[in-house]
This record gives sequence, structure tokens and C-alpha cells, in this order.
Amino acid sequence: MRIIAGEMRGRQLMSVVGMQTRPTSDKVKGAIFSVIGDKVLDARVLDLFSGTGNLALEALSRGSREAVLVEKSLDAHQVIRKNLEQMGVGHQAKLLLMDAFLYLKKNPHEVFDLIFIDPPYRKELVPQVISALSESVYLTPTGVIIIETSKDEKINGDIYPFEIRKTSKYGDTLIWYLQRIDV
Repeated sequence: MRIIAGEMRGRQLMSVVGMQTRPTSDKVKGAIFSVIGDKVLDARVLDLFSGTGNLALEALSRGSREAVLVEKSLDAHQVIRKNLEQMGVGHQAKLLLMDAFLYLKKNPHEVFDLIFIDPPYRKELVPQVISALSESVYLTPTGVIIIETSKDEKINGDIYPFEIRKTSKYGDTLIWYLQRIDV
């Protein structure tokens, strides 16, 4: 696992030992950043279920101004901290050892340009996160929510005030791009 573009291009990231954390592959990560394009520039990023920090670090490497990384696993949190230090971007990142839902509940006034949601597969967490995000204005008017699920998961139920703008499938992974309806 490595940073694939930007200032930190080619630098290796540490992984969490074991099977609890599933990092986004370089192929999928490259495709995500190809779709969001220039939206990454000077963006304020939220990375929920951060894992290794892979997506937030890629965004910082590509020109995002700051990132908030939320991870509840102590092992993953320690790996993220080391990755931030190794890449020299700790000053641009706020790393929180916290449950994603608790973070959203406690920070309703935070606003982001990009929100990455990569929860454990097949746990039905995505609809809950979307519901939590809809309770406040977490996303800028032109911002994008990028969700990673298994290919067989669906985003069911009411997702207002968001709408699905695009989906892309890569092997066992499905990427969802959501934006505000009023844009």
C-alpha cells in the first residue's frame, strides 16, 4: 500500500496487522481520485472508519489542506499516527480515537469538502452514517461523499438530502459518489 500521486507519491504506508482492517487497494484509490479530480485541491477532508489513513493521506498528498481521521480501533489508530508522522503531515491532520457515530454526534458544526466512508463490509453501517450526516450540514454545497462497500451491498432507504451521482465496481468493491440534491 502506497501513496500513488502528489507530493508523497511512491511512499509506502504501514498496514494494520490482522484481518480487522481492509485497506482500499491502490487501483480503487486511483479510480476514486480520478473521479473526484480537482475537488481534492485545498479540500477539507473527513475520513470516517479511517483504517490506515490511506484515503486521507492520499488526499493530503494531492493538495487537500487538512484532514480529520476518525478510527475507533486502537491498533489502527496507532498505525495511522505512524503513517501521519512518516509522511510529515501531522500538522495538517487531526486524528481521533473515536467511534464514527460519536464523532458525528459531537461535531454537528464541522463542514467538509470530501467525506470518505469506508466501514467494515456487510455490517449495514452505511445507511446509519448517511442518516447521521443528514442531521447537520457536514458537506459543503459542492462537496462529495465517497463510500466504499462490498459489491453486493446496497444503500437502501432515505438518503435525503443526498443523491447517488455515480457508482463504480472494482472486483469485490463498489464505490458510491453522493452529493447534495440542491446542487
